[in-house]
Amino acid sequence: MGTFFVRCKIENVSERMKSAVLAKMLVDTGSEYTWVPATTLEKLGIQREKKDVAFLMAKGQQITRSVGFAIVRLDKYFTVDEVVFAEKGDLLLLGARTLEGLNLTVDARQKKLVAAGPVPAAAMPWLTT
Repeated sequence: MGTFFVRCKIENVSERMKSAVLAKMLVDTGSEYTWVPATTLEKLGIQREKKDVAFLMAKGQQITRSVGFAIVRLDKYFTVDEVVFAEKGDLLLLGARTLEGLNLTVDARQKKLVAAGPVPAAAMPWLTT
């Protein structure tokens, strides 16, 4: 697929005036979670809701990090998601869960994010007649 970066904004869910722009987030569909610098999340007043969550890194190493809740904005798209408190040396990632919440998908040829289209919903065939 290749790699590319995006600019996004992180906001405190309960105090939306507290926000920060991250100029260079790596789009990584192989990562479930979005990783944001712990210092940024702390400055925004975002709490560590889950502590010692285990993550398996690409090289096979297992690490633990804290996770909190934030609004993630990318252009006109936004979602509320769990974000990892990234420590020094961690990559800043825009993960698959956030992409799904934003309803965006990767255009691998153009190396950019595009609208995913209508959101699938369950249908109950016995109620549609």
